[in-house]
Amino acid sequence: MKTICTSVIALLAFFTGMPNKTVERVDLKHFSGTWYCLYSIPTLFDKGSREMTTHYTLNKDGYYDVFTTCKKDNDPELHTFKSKLFAVPGTNNAQLKAQFIWPIKVDYWVIDLADDYSYVVVGHPDHRFLFIMARKPAMDNALYEQIITRCKAMGYPVENLVSQQFHPI
Repeated sequence: MKTICTSVIALLAFFTGMPNKTVERVDLKHFSGTWYCLYSIPTLFDKGSREMTTHYTLNKDGYYDVFTTCKKDNDPELHTFKSKLFAVPGTNNAQLKAQFIWPIKVDYWVIDLADDYSYVVVGHPDHRFLFIMARKPAMDNALYEQIITRCKAMGYPVENLVSQQFHPI
């Protein structure tokens, strides 16, 4: 049944033209601050991560200094990573580029965002990863299901989402 539902949603997305696209606009100042990564389709960088938080500080040069903390697999130690995040000109700040290692930059699209910036969903134009983040370490299940439905309609393989284990699913 799950396979049938997924197939129907994928076909509807294909025929209705619901593309993988960004939100209209991101206010960089409101986006600043700490986000809890609640669920993700991980990248190689964060595979096996849990309890991930990311703090975005908008600096005077107009890009973010990013500080990420997480635990890895069964290791109780806190790991920290620094990176940068740059807005792509002409995208109303909805498309960004993440830089973990100079000079390589990775697409970082804001595909869903609460009006009050209480949650954000970050994806990739090729559906390579997906992050559901919130300002708090938990999210209402109904909201989570709504987000999943929208992401699935955009073609993300939501069956690959993993919990970052801030709270039980």
